Amino acid sequence: MELLSPSQWDLATVTEIVGVITGLLCVWLAARQNIWTFPIALISVTLYIVIFYEARLYADMGLQVMFAGLNFYGWYLWLYKGNQREERPVSRMTSRQWVWLGLFVPLFTLALGTYLHTNTDADLAYWDAGTTAVSLGAQWLMSRKKLENWLIWIVVDAVYVPIYLYKELYPTAVLYFLYLALAWWGYVDWKKDLQRSRQEKVPSPAIG
Repeated sequence: MELLSPSQWDLATVTEIVGVITGLLCVWLAARQNIWTFPIALISVTLYIVIFYEARLYADMGLQVMFAGLNFYGWYLWLYKGNQREERPVSRMTSRQWVWLGLFVPLFTLALGTYLHTNTDADLAYWDAGTTAVSLGAQWLMSRKKLENWLIWIVVDAVYVPIYLYKELYPTAVLYFLYLALAWWGYVDWKKDLQRSRQEKVPSPAIG
């Protein structure tokens, strides 16, 4: 890999570097349960629509479009709990959500992977479709502040790293490697918050 000096950077390189910086920032903010994660994420996904189109990773490109919609959805949900203007707390996934995820991922992967393989010049069509399916599930769960979203991100980020190395998207590969650490940190921090909120709800024993 030949490293370029800043004077040799082209528009594609600058776009990827800014995408990496905003991507790191939005995940760090999400781990901190900071609402600014959503506007920063919208900048990152916009840049990555361009990056993945150039790399012929069309499922990942489409994923960024869907991420944009899910970020608006999450932005609303984090501010409103039901019809109340109350911050949404961290919670665990339900059995129904696990079943939904288990059905959605393979069906979406097969359908999108087949389409990309048959109708486009997409590279790594089924890998691209599979990581897209898992990422969509993880993003939806993060929007609903489900603790397990971070564990799912760890799994899919570990797959993304070699994919982006193969595509020579080196800054993006580094980004997803750093996402692994941030996802673990987010899981630990959200789990502590969940345990703390549960302890606060336990009524104190009556005296006398």
